[in-house]
Amino acid sequence: MDTDAQLSERDRSPAPEQGPEQGSRSACFSARPSSGKADAADRPASEDRTAQGTAPQEAASRRRAPRLRRLLSRPAAVLVALWHRPVLLLAVCVAFVLLLSAFVVQPFLIPSSSMENTLRIGDRVLVNKLAYRFGGEPRRGDVIVFDGTGSFLQSEPSENPVTGLVRGAGAALGLAEPPATDYIKRVIGVGGDRVTCCDKRGRIKVNGEPVAEGYLHPGDAPSSDAFDIVVPEGKLWVMGDHRARSRDSRDHLGEPGGGTVPVGKVIGRADWIAWPVGHWTALHRPRAFDGIPGPAGSHG
Repeated sequence: MDTDAQLSERDRSPAPEQGPEQGSRSACFSARPSSGKADAADRPASEDRTAQGTAPQEAASRRRAPRLRRLLSRPAAVLVALWHRPVLLLAVCVAFVLLLSAFVVQPFLIPSSSMENTLRIGDRVLVNKLAYRFGGEPRRGDVIVFDGTGSFLQSEPSENPVTGLVRGAGAALGLAEPPATDYIKRVIGVGGDRVTCCDKRGRIKVNGEPVAEGYLHPGDAPSSDAFDIVVPEGKLWVMGDHRARSRDSRDHLGEPGGGTVPVGKVIGRADWIAWPVGHWTALHRPRAFDGIPGPAGSHG
């Protein structure tokens, strides 16, 4: 009896309080497993963005890796890939220079001594192709480059087309001599002018006025040949500065055109000496022609 009474007394007694450790273990065992959505909601947004940004980068790296391995395994392919870009850049640069030379400024290699001492053999001058493009016309004293076909040459010399193309490209870049049809001279008379040689002091006269040609090669006379010509309208009378070495309008007096050059054949005006460095200078129109009257008495 005592035993039964003791057992019933214990059953009625309150349950002992749980300690901290017991409470935490109970909570651990009784807690339900959390869902993935709850975990994702509890993570900071910055962690999500980092994960989203890292995934595409890793994928791109995985895609690049096989390509890189393939390229490195084929050295020839790598060399070709590296070679194409400089060649393309070079082609673009050459095309740009050729376009510039064709329409704006053309380098011109001086091939002879006919313009010494103003221009020397091997000098590169820059020919301004826009000088007369918009209504302007050559003036007395200008140094011009022109096509002599029909005036200094009655027909173009024959040439292999391929050779002519290569040489023409080199001439356009100032690396080769110009075509045999291109000349560089100084304008002495324009349309309507009367040009004569010479007065009692051996000077050339334009419209009755002597010209003090300070640009002539030292020791040269203005001309060793006498002439008297009225320049037709739309034509030019041209001469070299080294008169003793220049074949110019004087040498073609008896040919069609009388030695004069059509204005339409002018390629441009030589405005600068660009090479060699020691000869860098601008080619200015000399003041010797400032006082020359026009054919009707107006100043040219």
